[in-house]
Amino acid sequence: MIDFRSGAWGRRTALAAATVLVGLAPAHAQRASKASKNKAAVAVAATSSRVDPTDSVALRKIYDEALLRGQSYENLRYLTGTIGARLSGSPQAQQAVEWGKLTMEKAGFDRVYLQEVMVPHWVRGKKERGEIVGNKGKEVKVAVCALGGSVGTGGKLKAGVVEVRSFEELRALPEAAVKGKFVFFNRPFDDALIEPGTAYGRAGDQRRSGAIEAAKRGAVGALVRSLTSARDDNPHTGTMSYDPAVTKVPAAALSTNAADRLSLLLKANSQLEFELEMACETLPDVKSYNVVGEIKGSKLPEEIITVGGHLDSWDLGQGAHDDGTGVVQSIEALRLLKATGYRPERTVRAVLFMNEENGNRGGMEYARLAAQNKENHLAAIESDGGGFTPRGFNIEADPATVAKFNKWSPLLEPYHAGGVKAGHGGTDIGPLKDAVKPKALIGFDGDSQRYFDIHHTSEDTFDKVNRRELELGGAAMASLIYLLSKYGL
Repeated sequence: MIDFRSGAWGRRTALAAATVLVGLAPAHAQRASKASKNKAAVAVAATSSRVDPTDSVALRKIYDEALLRGQSYENLRYLTGTIGARLSGSPQAQQAVEWGKLTMEKAGFDRVYLQEVMVPHWVRGKKERGEIVGNKGKEVKVAVCALGGSVGTGGKLKAGVVEVRSFEELRALPEAAVKGKFVFFNRPFDDALIEPGTAYGRAGDQRRSGAIEAAKRGAVGALVRSLTSARDDNPHTGTMSYDPAVTKVPAAALSTNAADRLSLLLKANSQLEFELEMACETLPDVKSYNVVGEIKGSKLPEEIITVGGHLDSWDLGQGAHDDGTGVVQSIEALRLLKATGYRPERTVRAVLFMNEENGNRGGMEYARLAAQNKENHLAAIESDGGGFTPRGFNIEADPATVAKFNKWSPLLEPYHAGGVKAGHGGTDIGPLKDAVKPKALIGFDGDSQRYFDIHHTSEDTFDKVNRRELELGGAAMASLIYLLSKYGL
């Protein structure tokens, strides 16, 4: 996530001026004198003991290629518009696999191949229906959707409702107050938090485990407030889980407007009921694939740098920001290196992971094969926070390694991507940590303030993605790969 630090803007302004002079594309840079260019290059390089004057030139080439001839946006247009939502096990997920392989082959990577993986196959069925029913039979329709992995209702399911804000509050209630009812988990995002991702994490347990906790107390189902600070009628899906030792009950997300309305009506009439109808079900696992493309390293090919996003998406929208943007940026990062004539010293892989949303089977299989093949992974980068304006990178590593990344910040700051801090790398690359112990897991950090407005909803569509922001993200990732490949860790 994002960490705007006061004082960064002053450094960015000065370094931007220096880097533009070194750059090759802007017209005013081309007209600058040779002496001015050399002076600017030295000024930028002097900010880090681990870079030389050619690095700022190389990064400027990457950004020029991305901004003037980038392919991420058009690739995303096809992925989201022609193929669409790509829930694991669906025909669209298989089409996305074929598209990813063909796209990387056309890009001319040294090797493109598939990794087979068995994935869950959950289907939503017909559109869900939810109604608040008063004691006089008056019905109020509200926006609901099934949470991923939920069982269906087996027709219409009507019951009373008990509202709670936490698992502790639920456990404190007498059994008679819960048994035979829906448990309505209504803990909102903490909007005082600057990072929406932190709010998402703190509210997420009610979605992931709400059905388990509700069933333990004898409830017939779980209703969960959507994980967003937006106030609208767009329910947010997302994965949930069951405990084999606990009865499976249906779990649905309410839009924030629906949750607010239900809460208000419950205060006026605690005896009201909720009627839910969902036809979702889990089918047998399906064979699918990770898609892998790589450029072999020129000097240290046995050392691997992975960059990736997840190819699957939820089924309500088009999977644009989550995670179509990460997929096309990962492909583009390798293409940018090729297009600018840079041959990485270490092997670089773009991996399109399958099944991040409801199982992470692709990430686990990639790590298993890496361990089985005794691969040496230097680092892994993931883009799974939307294709918004780049801010920098989150580094999951020891403090000494994080400090090494900070030495590269001055090179990235002119492009507003120099924010480097300790943080979460990514779900897909997470299994590598134990499997092959890379020196760093890295999460691409884009501006996340709008991300959870559309996350896991029908609003996650291509038109919500800005072309320039998307291409800047791919360039930031390619630039970091360039530095990792050249200097290692």
